[in-house]
Amino acid sequence: MSDDAKEASEEDVNLSAGDDSSAAVPPQSSPRDQSQNGPRDQYIVAVDVGTSTLRCHVYDKLANVKGSSSKKVHLLHPQPGWVEMDPQVLWTDFVDVINEAIRAAGLTAGQVAGMGISTQRCTFTMWDRETGELYHNFLTWQDLRGSELVDTWNNSLTMKALHSGGGLLYYMSRSKRFLAANVLKFAPQQITMKVMWMLQNNLTLRRRAFNGLVSFGTVDTWLLWKLTGGQVYATDYSCASSTGLFDPYIRQWNQFFCNLLSVPISIFPPVEDTSKIHGVCETKWFGAPIPIASLVADQQAAMFGECCFEPGDVKCTMGTGTFMDMNVGRNPHTSMAGLYPLIGWKIGDEIVFLAEGSASDTGTAIDWARSIGLFEDYTETDEIAESVDDSNGVYFVPAFNGIQAPVNDPRACSLFLGLSSTTTKAHMLRALLESLVFRNKQLYETMLNETKIPITYIRADGGVSNNSFVMQLTADLLNRTITRPKHVDMSSLGAAFLAGLAVGIWKDKEELRRLKDGINNHVQIGVWKNKEELKNLQSSEKVFQPRPVSEGIWEKYRPLVEQWERAVKRSLYWYPAKNE
Repeated sequence: MSDDAKEASEEDVNLSAGDDSSAAVPPQSSPRDQSQNGPRDQYIVAVDVGTSTLRCHVYDKLANVKGSSSKKVHLLHPQPGWVEMDPQVLWTDFVDVINEAIRAAGLTAGQVAGMGISTQRCTFTMWDRETGELYHNFLTWQDLRGSELVDTWNNSLTMKALHSGGGLLYYMSRSKRFLAANVLKFAPQQITMKVMWMLQNNLTLRRRAFNGLVSFGTVDTWLLWKLTGGQVYATDYSCASSTGLFDPYIRQWNQFFCNLLSVPISIFPPVEDTSKIHGVCETKWFGAPIPIASLVADQQAAMFGECCFEPGDVKCTMGTGTFMDMNVGRNPHTSMAGLYPLIGWKIGDEIVFLAEGSASDTGTAIDWARSIGLFEDYTETDEIAESVDDSNGVYFVPAFNGIQAPVNDPRACSLFLGLSSTTTKAHMLRALLESLVFRNKQLYETMLNETKIPITYIRADGGVSNNSFVMQLTADLLNRTITRPKHVDMSSLGAAFLAGLAVGIWKDKEELRRLKDGINNHVQIGVWKNKEELKNLQSSEKVFQPRPVSEGIWEKYRPLVEQWERAVKRSLYWYPAKNE
C-alpha cells in the first residue's frame, strides 16, 4: 500500500491552523529541571517528513497518540525526471501540523518536553550563509537530474582506477574502508551527483560555494536552522551517512571524494548525535520554546521505533519501496553485494551501524496494479490473491526503478512473463504480490550470507505490511517469525523515543527493554526511563509464524522462486545507459 493509501486509511485529526501565541511561555530551564514540575515532561511531539505525507503525533508517557495531524507533501515536476519540493510550502505545512497536533491533544506547547524530527533521506537544498536566500527548491531523492553524471562517473577510467587502487590497498592493509572503495558505485538516489549538477549549472552558487558562503542542508538541517531562527546549523549521523558523501568508517565528510568531484567540503554542516538537545524552537512558532531533541533519517528512525537495539535485529519497512535493515553492531559492514553501510544512530558513546538492502518498487507496483484495473480496493488484494491456488505460471518482476541489491541493475525493466489465454486478473495480482515476497527473500539471504550475524527477530512495518498474504508468505519463505507492530508510524515513534531519551525521560538501556512486549502498566511516574521500557511499549498487532513443513509450502515455492529468478535475468540491461 502506498503512503497515499495509508494516509487515506488513517484517522488523523486535522484542525485549522491558527495563532497559538496565547500559550504560556515556560521558564528557560533545562529539560531535567522542567521535569520536576510534572506536566511538561508528559508529552513528546514527533514529526515525520515523508515522501508523500507529512505527519505529526503527540505521544504521552505510555506512547499513546494523544493528538495527530497530517498534510500531503506537495511534489513539483518542472521537467521529466525532476522531482522537487518548495521549501517555503514545506515549512508552512510543518509548522501547521505541529500546532494542529498539539491543539488536537488538548495541550499547549508549554506542556511538551521535546520534539523529534524524522525526515526522508537524500533530499536537500542549498542557501546563502549571508542572506539566507535559497538557491533552489529541495531536490528529492527521486530526482534524476544527476543520473547522466552517475553513468558517466561509474563507467569512467577514474572509477576503474579507484576500484583497482582500493583493491590493492585492501590487500595490503586489510582495512574494510579500502574494500568499500573497491566496490563503490554512485547511485541516482544519493545527493552526490545532484550537488555536482547544481554546482555546474548555477554559476553564482558555484562561486559562492567555493568562497565558503553556501550552506548545504538535508530536510532535517534546514528545518533545524529555520526553527532556531538561523542560530543552529547541524545534521545528525544517520542523515549524514545516507547522503553518499559521508564516510561511515571515519565518521567524517569524505574529503577525498569532495576533492575528486570538485565539491567544496565547506558547504556541509557539522554532524551531531542523533539524540540530544540540538536547539530550542523560537517561541513565535508554537507559543512556547520546545527543545529539538532528536534529528534522524526515516528508516533509521523506524529501526529505533521497532526497538531493534541489538546486533541481528532486523526491520523490514514495506512502503513505497522496501527497506530491510539489520543492526550490525558497532562497526560498519562492507558489502560486496550492494548492501549500504549506514549509521543507525549515535547517542553519546554508543554508535550503531546498519546494513541496508532496498527494493525501490513495492507500494509503487501495487499502485500501478490498481491503476490498470487489477483491483479496486487495497484491502481486498490478499483476498483476491488467495482466491486462486497459484499464479498459473505467471511471473512479475518489480523493476520500475531498476533492481537493487543483490542484482544491482538500474537498467532492468518491469515485466510480466508466462501470460496465457487462461490468465486472469487474480493470477496477475498474485504473481505481483509473490514477486515482492521473492525480493524480500533475496534481501534476507544476502544479509544472512554477507554479515554472518545470527538474526534474532524480524519486525515489519509500512503500508504493504498490512497485506497478510505478503506477510505470511514472507514468513514461510524466510522460515522466520515476523511481527507486525500495532503502531503503524514507526519513523514518528522512533523520533519520539530518541527525543525522550535526550530530555531525560529514559535513564538506561536495560530499563528500556522491559517495554518490548507491551505497555508496562506498573510504570506510572515519569514518561519513559530507558530502552527496556520502550520495548515493552512496542506491542505487536500480529505475529506471522512460518507454516509447518508438513504443509509443503517451501516444496511448492522452490521451483517458483527458481523460475522467478530466470524472469529477473530476462529483465536485466533492458534500457540503454544514459551516455550510450
